[in-house]
Amino acid sequence: MENIDSQVNKGIYIKVYKVQNETLVAACDAELIGKTLREGEIEFKISKEFYGDIIGDEELLKKHLMHATIANLVGERAVKCGIELGIIDEENVIKIAGIPHAQFALL
Repeated sequence: MENIDSQVNKGIYIKVYKVQNETLVAACDAELIGKTLREGEIEFKISKEFYGDIIGDEELLKKHLMHATIANLVGERAVKCGIELGIIDEENVIKIAGIPHAQFALL
């Protein structure tokens, strides 16, 4: 039986925001929560306040992303979900301190 630490380390934090007609899905690989990525002038904080509501897996994230009008994804697993759904183009993924980050918006 897996312990909670191993579930967190394989999981994805997901938070859904609904504002008017927009649905923002913020998601990050669970082990990144609370970290700050630094590269050159960039300082990117991965805060629990923004990304951390529920902890789920790739399938749960994909279900939420199918309804998203905006997405903010950080980490290998979270970004991979966006690519697999076809909402993120691989060439638009940036890396900050080696960690993938991608955003999506329906216009």
